[in-house]
Amino acid sequence: MRPVAASCRLCFVEIEGRSGPVPACTISVEAPMAVRTQTPAVRRLQTTALRLLLSVHRIDCRHCPANRKCDLQRIAKFLGIGLNAGRFERRLKEPEVDVFHPCFDYYPNRCVLCGKCVQVCRRQQHPIVLTFIKRGFETAVGCHGVSGSPDRSCLDCRACVDACPVAAIVPRPG
Repeated sequence: MRPVAASCRLCFVEIEGRSGPVPACTISVEAPMAVRTQTPAVRRLQTTALRLLLSVHRIDCRHCPANRKCDLQRIAKFLGIGLNAGRFERRLKEPEVDVFHPCFDYYPNRCVLCGKCVQVCRRQQHPIVLTFIKRGFETAVGCHGVSGSPDRSCLDCRACVDACPVAAIVPRPG
């Protein structure tokens, strides 16, 4: 099985014979396996995980390029909750837009740190450009080995932009 980040914690399931819910993305399918996806414990964990993500997410759907195609909107609708952080304090990052990369802009307050962009970059690029930087609430996506004019392979690839479920990485016009 490929390594996964399991960072969003939205795919919790209960598996018969295991103690407590686990992220489904970290489990290999085995026969026989009884998986429960809609228990009260699973829903509580998913709702809490989504509210934690929303506590560090700029809710401005109307002006976001991912509006109506956003995984957060889809998951919130599925769970039957609004796009608010609930009891969690909102903790937004500065700057609002990071222009560290010559090909695209990164919006850290949209980013849910799912790691999809980092994973696809590792598969596509040599050398790897995107990685996680900093720690804790300051964790963000950053890059190394890119400065000045864009690398041709990065300009042609842009797989990270396509992989982002919340428009945290947006191609720079032009």
